[in-house]
Amino acid sequence: MDPLDRIDEIISMVEQARSVPMSRTNFMFDRAEMVALLDELRSELPGDLRRAVALLEERDKIIDAGKREADRIISEGETEHARLVSVNEITVSAEHEGARIIAEARAEAQRLREEVDDYVDTALANFEQFLTRALSSIERGRDKMHALREIGTFQGEDAERPLPF
Repeated sequence: MDPLDRIDEIISMVEQARSVPMSRTNFMFDRAEMVALLDELRSELPGDLRRAVALLEERDKIIDAGKREADRIISEGETEHARLVSVNEITVSAEHEGARIIAEARAEAQRLREEVDDYVDTALANFEQFLTRALSSIERGRDKMHALREIGTFQGEDAERPLPF
């Protein structure tokens, strides 16, 4: 019989026992019968108690193992989190550095473009002045040539005379 059933049986017997005359709390019960029931209960309890204690110890071991595993997982998670944050910080830092280098390169390229534009503009302006002077010189030469030709045609047949220039 199950020890709990045995306890329920003893409680039922106590509840049904006759009361001692003039007392509400005391009762009469066959001592030998009560001792026999309690002995049976005691003989049944050790095996069940041992199993219960063993189950509780096993439960505690499982809980402890679970806690250790949870602590290990948490520790690994924190380590991985720190690694990922570090990698992320390195990535963000590298992206910022890359953006800075690109901005500097663009600024340098713009500065060089402006310098080249200024140089080319100056060179073209100098060339323009040179060409303007050359064109003026050519125009003056042509004008002189036309003037001399006109002078030579108005003087008539005197073609043997040296030219004035």
